[in-house]
Amino acid sequence: MGNQTETEAAPVPRVAVVVCLIKGKTVLLGRRRSSLGDSTFSLPGGHLEFGESFEECAAREVKEESGLEIKNIEMMTVRNNVFLDEAKPYQYVGIFMRAVLADDDQVPQNVEPNFCDGWDWYEWDALPKPLFWPLENAILAGFNPFHA
Repeated sequence: MGNQTETEAAPVPRVAVVVCLIKGKTVLLGRRRSSLGDSTFSLPGGHLEFGESFEECAAREVKEESGLEIKNIEMMTVRNNVFLDEAKPYQYVGIFMRAVLADDDQVPQNVEPNFCDGWDWYEWDALPKPLFWPLENAILAGFNPFHA
């Protein structure tokens, strides 16, 4: 199998569920604190756990990261993201979900400050820069959570 040594495992694709949490004409974004995409703006989300549905993962990740409860969770698109320019190559299948707040009076909290600098609402047509490249690539390919 390629040039892998016995002690060097081949990269394994992983599944990430990301959530376009919509409030009016805005979406929730946070600035990443991570070795992958550090200081870029990204949607809330994370790894799909064994046995979890995409909807369950979306609700869990948004709650874990921002403290928010969500509803009307639906799948929008799937993207294949291969990170070859990293010290260790990664491949993530990104499941893009759309949801709304379960209660409009909720305010996002920065529950995981080691992974995110904080959350805020941004107009879709005026997103902050730089965007995490999987999100940027999805947008360049026509992704828009405000269109079904």
